This record gives sequence, C-alpha cells and structure tokens, in this order.
Amino acid sequence: MLTGTVGKSIFASAVFTLVFGYLVPLASKFIGTNIEQSGPCHQLLLYFGLCFGIMMLIAVFPRGRLSPIGKSVLITGCDTGFGLNSAKRLHSAGMHVFAGCLFKDRGGDGAKELMRIRSGRMHVLQLDVTSESEVQNAVLYVKSHLPSDQIGLWGIINNAGISAFGEVEWSSIDLYKHVAEVNLWGAIRCTKAFLPLLRRSKGRVVNMASGWTRMIAPSRSVYAITKYAIGGFSECLRYEMKRWGVKVSIIEPGNYIAGTNIFTKSSVKQIGDGMWEKMTDEVKEDYGRDLFDRRVKEMENYCNKGMKDLTPVLEAYEDALLSRHPLVRYQPMCSRWAIRSFIFTHFPAVVADYLYVYG
Repeated sequence: MLTGTVGKSIFASAVFTLVFGYLVPLASKFIGTNIEQSGPCHQLLLYFGLCFGIMMLIAVFPRGRLSPIGKSVLITGCDTGFGLNSAKRLHSAGMHVFAGCLFKDRGGDGAKELMRIRSGRMHVLQLDVTSESEVQNAVLYVKSHLPSDQIGLWGIINNAGISAFGEVEWSSIDLYKHVAEVNLWGAIRCTKAFLPLLRRSKGRVVNMASGWTRMIAPSRSVYAITKYAIGGFSECLRYEMKRWGVKVSIIEPGNYIAGTNIFTKSSVKQIGDGMWEKMTDEVKEDYGRDLFDRRVKEMENYCNKGMKDLTPVLEAYEDALLSRHPLVRYQPMCSRWAIRSFIFTHFPAVVADYLYVYG
C-alpha cells in the first residue's frame, strides 16, 4: 500500500482523473451535452459545478456523532452572540460548560444570564483572552473543576472576537494591533494554555475564523488579516496535533452582523470618529470627508444586514465538537455567500473582482 507524500499525490491525481475524466462526462450526458464537443469554458463550468455539488454532499453526509454526556468544553466570548448561545445549547445537550466572559466581574448581562442556570455543569469564568493572568487563572479553575469521572477537557471553542472597518490608509497601527490582540493572539494564547489538557483527552479545538478568509472586500483589512491568520494557525496546528489524536476545525461564517450586533450604529460612529481623528492631514485631504462619511454610512447600514438566526453557526460548533469525523472547515452561511466564497476560492481573480469588487 502506498503511503506518505508520493502515495497521497498519486491518490489526489487519481481522484482528479476520476472527477474530470469520468464524472464530468457523465454529468454532461445527464444534462444532454456532449463534453467532447463543447468548448473549454463549458468544460470548466461543468467541472466547477460538479466540484461544488460534491463539496455540498460531503458537508451534509452523515459522519456519526459522539455522546455529549461526560464531555467538558471551554468557550471564550460568552457575553453575547455565538458564545452565549453556544454555552446554553451545549449545556442543554448535556455537556459540562466553562463559559468565559469578558464582563463577568463587571456584571455583564451575558454572564448574569448564564449564572441563572442553576446547574453543576455550567461554570461562568472571568476571561479576558488578552490577559495572560486571566487565561492562566482559567486553566487552574478548569483543572480544579473538571469532574473526576470524565475524560478531562474535551474541547475549546475560541469564539471571542471583535471587528473594525476602514481602508488601509485610514486605519492606525493601534487599531490593527487592538483587533489582532483579541482575534489572533487571544485565540493562540488560549489554545496554547489548554492544549496539554486537550492532548490527554484526544479532544477538539474549534477556531472562529470568517467567510472573509476565502474572500475579501475593501475596508475590511483590519478584521480580515486576523481571520486569515487564524486559518493558517489552525491548519498548522491540525497537522501537529494529528499524532495526538486532537482534531482541529475552522468555522468560516457568513454575515451575521444583524444577529450578533458585533457592529452597531453607535460602535461604527465611534470607530469612525476615532479613525478620522488619527488620520494624517495628507490622507484627509486626498480622500476627502465626503468619501469618508459615505463609507461610515455604508457600515451603519450594514449593521441591519445579514442572518439573524445564529443556528447554523451553533450547529457547526456542536458538530465540530461531537461529530466522529468533524470537518476541517465549516461554512455556515447563506447560499449567496457560499457561491461567492466558491467563486473567490476557485475561479480566476479577475472573475471574482468583476462580480463582487469592481462590478
């Protein structure tokens, strides 16, 4: 049996040959087209369409499920949105939940809501992912409160995150650093702190990335670079953890601003005011206040858009933790975003640019 890089390369070539040499002609006959007489553009469209269909089939194909009973998970960013709702959902499923909240010690609403769940399986922790001391305190707390009859810490969901906007010349280095400290370094800090426990349980690491790791739009670099980096970190960690039996999954959601309130009109205005204040006179003069105000207004309008139902992301978190064979990447997004992501990922850049950036 072939193993190693050579074997995998041959296997990949065989799969490509099967898809392009057999399945595409088969699909063309099914739709009444002779692939051999069609042009290269038609062939490529058939090929990409078939790949997209296979990708969707893999995403919904049954992969088995582990029992949530007797498993513990740490979730960061449980003050609102995905984190808060995931903590409640996984607790209801029977898991032992350690919910990290940024505002627990300051009387945050999310922490209060979770603490009202009178259960020995729900623990609410003060956890600022940018604080080394709070992360280490969380490790000590989890270790001392893991049930003795369980396998240990089964999973971590690095959910905590913040966002920002602004074209590159408008965004200060401090803004880039601020967002990265939470989205990137916070996730890495927590992962490294809890990996010894996860290695012993052969558990799961689930990292929140973004649909912007597959595609991008102007004025989103501050946020997107952290999510691109999380994708790369997760892929490398996945390879390194294979020998330990730890599985790593990446969540790439679409637009859920309306459902999570990661942006509000007041926060957009606050970011915009601070951004304009820190811009150099030269940049202010070249871009002009009218363009700047128009971009801020666009972001304010964007706050009301996107999916309000958080269920697809919550289901992705749960599947990544409890599926026997979790996916490497989950894309809980509407069909429009899924098609857009596919085009950005697999089509020539000029096509995606024309359709979604400059068109």
